[in-house]
Amino acid sequence: MKKLISGVILFPFLLCAQDWPQWRGPNASGHAPNGNYPVNWTSQENIIWKKTLPGRGHSSPVHDGDNIWVTTALETPASEEEKKERLKKNKGLPTVTVLSKLSLHALKINPVSGKILKNIEIFEKKQPQWVHKLNSYASPSPYLQDGKLFLHFGAYGNACIDSESGDIIWKNDEKKLWIMHENGPGSSPILWKNLMIFHLDGSDRQSIVALHKDSGKIAWQTTRSGEMRENPQLQKSYSTPIIEEFNGKTVLISCAADWVYGYNPKNGEELWKIKYGILGFSNVARPVVGHGMIYLSTCFSKAEIHAYQYEGIATPKLAWKMTKGAPKMPSPILVGEQLYVVNDGGILSVVNAKTGELNWRERLDGEFSASPTYANGLLYFSDQAGKTTVIKPGNSLNIISENELDGSPHMASFAPYKSSFLIRTDNTLYRVGEK
Repeated sequence: MKKLISGVILFPFLLCAQDWPQWRGPNASGHAPNGNYPVNWTSQENIIWKKTLPGRGHSSPVHDGDNIWVTTALETPASEEEKKERLKKNKGLPTVTVLSKLSLHALKINPVSGKILKNIEIFEKKQPQWVHKLNSYASPSPYLQDGKLFLHFGAYGNACIDSESGDIIWKNDEKKLWIMHENGPGSSPILWKNLMIFHLDGSDRQSIVALHKDSGKIAWQTTRSGEMRENPQLQKSYSTPIIEEFNGKTVLISCAADWVYGYNPKNGEELWKIKYGILGFSNVARPVVGHGMIYLSTCFSKAEIHAYQYEGIATPKLAWKMTKGAPKMPSPILVGEQLYVVNDGGILSVVNAKTGELNWRERLDGEFSASPTYANGLLYFSDQAGKTTVIKPGNSLNIISENELDGSPHMASFAPYKSSFLIRTDNTLYRVGEK
């Protein structure tokens, strides 16, 4: 019997309980499969292996139980003269990285030893767009399905490779899919039936796109219809979509600047759209669903958590909102009837998911970008310096442990792997667990 979870049809004989095929897991919830996951570790203790990766990236690892994949970017910095000349066109933030050349790679990792089994160059680009210093050129996480790895590098292109051989099946970096990110790529792809779907919300153009999985050719591309503000810097977005079953209808939920949209994933037809009602752009957090509601962050300018009820109604409507302590980058996580959200400055808020009533709010040390993980009945929150605070869900803050690695920049979310965690920093991949 097939089972529908967050719009993904899971067939037990096709999807192993241990698989982690995409960012935030099989149902995009951040919930790990059952297992005896570690609670305590340091850079020297409970490290099964540690592997220095070529290049730099913020994408999260994915795996199918046998194969681990992660993306990375090899960067050739621009000279000061070239940097100065190119930044004359920068109308956004000045804190950016400027390159002369960029090489985008997919890495296959042995889960037992951490050895790099394959290092495959997917694209090489000269004078790529600049990225924000908190971002990377390899931030979108890949999607692993049926022995194929699907890759999205924002405006730089898309690809599909054979997970066993490493052969490139197709690539697509055509001009129709080019946008100006301003701060670098961020949206990860999702798969639905025969389609690979992703956001392309730049400062120049905004759309959502579907490619045919078998060929990489464009199946549909839908331009955002909602009116936005004139400033191009307020039109971009970096969120990742999800798919949910709405009253017997499959709906693609897509957060963009100022608006959240519902689309028919088959053809990209817009079904509905809702304006946030406040300033909201550069969306990073991925929505979560549960209790007949969509939970999302409006992100920059004025971050709020909005809960939209969708059960029994054609167009979702606002049920409640949280106006203080909302995150711009970390995604929310749902545990039972409680919604946990940590904002970028470390404020952890716990609200009733059905009513929005605040249960409690406390501060965690650190600054946060990675989305949290739920495993072993515990919640794992990792800050930008790689410190992970483990808490027990409940009616007050109950810290079980605080664990630190080497202090390297940490933006990626955890990927559970057989009672261990794959933790990615800028240029290092750890497998953390008991040996």
